[in-house]
Amino acid sequence: MAAPGATTARSAHSGTWARAAMAVLAVVALATPLTAAVTTVGSPPATAAEPNSGTPINGAPIGSTPIRGMVDAHTHIAASQAFGGALRCGEPFAPGGLAEAMADCPTHSGTGPFSLLESILGGTALPGGTQGFPTFEQWPTHDSQLHEQAYYTGIERAWRGGLRVLNNHLVANRVLCETLVGLGVPARSSCDEMAQLRRQVDYLNRMEAHIDAENGGPGQGWFRIARSPADVRTIAAEGKLAVTLGVEASEPFGCREVDDVPMCTAEDIDRGLDEFASWGVSTVFPVHKFDNALGGARMDEELAGLAVNIGNKLGTQRFWETEPCTGPDADHDQPLASTPVADGLATASSGAPAGVALPVYPETPLCNVRGLTPLGEHAIRGLMARGMVINIDHMGVKTAHRTLDMAAEAGYTGLVVDHNWATQGITRRVHEQGGFVAAFAWPAEATENFETGFLEQWRATTAGATRPFDGYGFGSDVNGLAPLAEPRPSAAGDPLVYPFTALSGEVMDRWRFGERTYDLNTDGVAQYGLYADWAADLLHRAGADRAELERQLMGGAEAWTANWEQAR
Repeated sequence: MAAPGATTARSAHSGTWARAAMAVLAVVALATPLTAAVTTVGSPPATAAEPNSGTPINGAPIGSTPIRGMVDAHTHIAASQAFGGALRCGEPFAPGGLAEAMADCPTHSGTGPFSLLESILGGTALPGGTQGFPTFEQWPTHDSQLHEQAYYTGIERAWRGGLRVLNNHLVANRVLCETLVGLGVPARSSCDEMAQLRRQVDYLNRMEAHIDAENGGPGQGWFRIARSPADVRTIAAEGKLAVTLGVEASEPFGCREVDDVPMCTAEDIDRGLDEFASWGVSTVFPVHKFDNALGGARMDEELAGLAVNIGNKLGTQRFWETEPCTGPDADHDQPLASTPVADGLATASSGAPAGVALPVYPETPLCNVRGLTPLGEHAIRGLMARGMVINIDHMGVKTAHRTLDMAAEAGYTGLVVDHNWATQGITRRVHEQGGFVAAFAWPAEATENFETGFLEQWRATTAGATRPFDGYGFGSDVNGLAPLAEPRPSAAGDPLVYPFTALSGEVMDRWRFGERTYDLNTDGVAQYGLYADWAADLLHRAGADRAELERQLMGGAEAWTANWEQAR
């Protein structure tokens, strides 16, 4: 009999097990929790400052110290280049402009394979719509998770609205990429995770050059890649957007693990970290969706947990193993034998390969048995030695606490949680140890699909903290197979009124993108440009907390930059 909290297993039963597993994995492998004037895309409103003028924010020049503005600490604006390059439709820029970058993709419309996948992920209509450019009647929307949601003119609008630092996570997942290939989707590039990351670095360099060319030549654009905290401050002083690089990969440095045998060495980790340093990487996830040779992951829950657990099996040759938690923090609950999902998948899976069993977990609070490995400790020491910020989100409880113990022993404050994947207790510990905290960019208030609103989460996270919050960020997870904020129901009676005054002080109207005019009250955050509206809506609904929320959000870019600075 298994001890309470330990994993038991039930044999799967079908000759189609592998294909069924891959199909489920592909669906949710990376899903997360998880009559006014209009402004034409690319054209500033009459009240806007020139792009490179250092727009004042609430009376303080952008070039002043400290930096004043917001930070989006978790984005994936180059995700179109990841996972073999075929998962997403659209790109944040293209040489041929909007018509080329946001053209319809047959694989993602009608009854194409990714149209079905997007419908399962976000609840979009089937058959999938064809109307991207020029009407944008059907995409992008807040739930179109496989279509581009961060075209660069939208990022420009968010910058005009007060965004000053955008941290872009280079993202990779070999198992997802190879799963898509196994399902017949041709890869346009390698599934090797380091190769996926390099492809995105090159893409972002080309995107920066494209924006430069539109603004007078090299170095003249508003979109500037920052490879050090000093770069961030220089760029902010010029009134531009500092774009920093992070890494969110499931097998960084090739550090997968197969049957408990690591597929990387300390030398591989050192070589990989040196390459990250050459790119100017600011922050790294040592662990992402799957257990790897560095440590254990914080397991997904419900249907996502079942599917990602299958991915863990495909990548490591074993399912997640759990044990009773020894403290108040726990990893996510897992589907039980009695759930319809578990029973249905078991029924559909007869004749599984030898040694394969679908895991069944008890209801007691669960913790991943895997903690930080010796190679993981080597990686953490290497990150600290290179002054890179360690991202705790996605680490299992044991892995996270050991990492935080190491940081405390070393007096290292380069720590971050940036999209609410860690427990509330671990999030508080990161903050109290000197790290930076950002919350997932939920709607201002709870909605049908978001049990928690941003305001509720912000209040819960900051209440009772011993160390003051000088700044607070948001993590959009845009293009990260996560839904963006949908309209809040209360907008029907208390909408964000257009035109509105953005946190930057700029007056903005509804955003016109191509032939469509977007309204946060009815469309939610359908594309990145609407984060200017979203931030204003947070203040609109914050009530008596408005001034404190604005202070923390507008202190976010400084706090994030200072955290990276202190790590170096």
